[in-house]
Amino acid sequence: MQPSDLRVALFSGNYNYVRDGANHALNLLAGHLLAHGVTLRVYSPTAATAAFEPTGELVSVPSVGLPGGRGEYRLGLGLPASIRRDLARFRPNIVHVSAPDVLGHRAVSWARRHEIACLASLHTRFETYAGYYGMGFLEPIFTTLSRRFYNRADQVMVPTPSIEALIRSWGVRTPIELWGRGVDHDRFHPGARSPEWRRALGIADDEVAIGFLGRLVLEKGLDIFADVVALLRERGVRHKVLVIGEGPAREWFAERVPDAAFAGFQRGDALGRAVASMDVLFNPSVTETWGQVTSEAMAAGVPVVAARATGAVDLIDDGVTGVLVPPRDVTAYANAFQRIIHDADLRSAMGAAGRAKAQRYRWDTANQAVLDAYLRMLERRGR
Repeated sequence: MQPSDLRVALFSGNYNYVRDGANHALNLLAGHLLAHGVTLRVYSPTAATAAFEPTGELVSVPSVGLPGGRGEYRLGLGLPASIRRDLARFRPNIVHVSAPDVLGHRAVSWARRHEIACLASLHTRFETYAGYYGMGFLEPIFTTLSRRFYNRADQVMVPTPSIEALIRSWGVRTPIELWGRGVDHDRFHPGARSPEWRRALGIADDEVAIGFLGRLVLEKGLDIFADVVALLRERGVRHKVLVIGEGPAREWFAERVPDAAFAGFQRGDALGRAVASMDVLFNPSVTETWGQVTSEAMAAGVPVVAARATGAVDLIDDGVTGVLVPPRDVTAYANAFQRIIHDADLRSAMGAAGRAKAQRYRWDTANQAVLDAYLRMLERRGR
């Protein structure tokens, strides 16, 4: 069995219409597969304006905007006849589903009905989202649906051991392998730091910049971020908040951190400059499966303060490359920042240790694990 024998139908809830960590990984995977001769076809909802050009051939799946103020994301409406006909013409021998949404569930059913090998990858802790929008009572339902989804696949791939342990605790029995993530080391490195760029944003050379990097959405822990910053101000701890990103909660966040420097959405080398120009990254999210922003900050030599939660516990060596804090413990976060802000040598040592650890995160290695998993799945079926 060779990569050129593979015909992969990849299903995504958001392949390229809103930029996020999940579709960043999927598009890089697509590039790796195509470079190795795999025939690939992607099925995903689309929007009138895409965030970026997709990698590979993209088939638009009928969808509607999500309710509840998150209309920038779309919900695929399953597999209508037109998509089923397209799949029949494509004749995949691997179905790869990347989200336990309606589209993903229908794709798994289609694969099982046609006796096609099905791999499910986990990118997002959707079960945690409901609590941020006043619907925490739905979390057990989402967990049950996710367990059913992953148990119907032939193979599951997760980014980190902590996520493997989590879904095993849900009752997932399907074989699980790791699909880690990489970092663009040509972009994220200490040499990208720019004092001039910091000054243009109003950050003094002797100010410690506490950075936020990512989409400005509630599930990223913006409330905790704001509460910690407020406590630091109350204690008189000098610092500057640097926010990199945009999103629907921007106005809400700006009101909570009024003295912050908002640099907006950055991409390419400008993003590398922004990350390296932080002095410490604050990632209070408990919804991560890997934490791409954490690994990018580490590669740039920036220490990280993060919630002791999935993803972060696999990346951060507590007290060595950064600090892990009990989720939502505002006082513990403030204590950690107070120590780091007042100790430049500690920041430097943590940054260097993080950069050294991040050298192992390579996209080619990570994505080859998926390609190898595809091949093993078909070889097992051939025996």
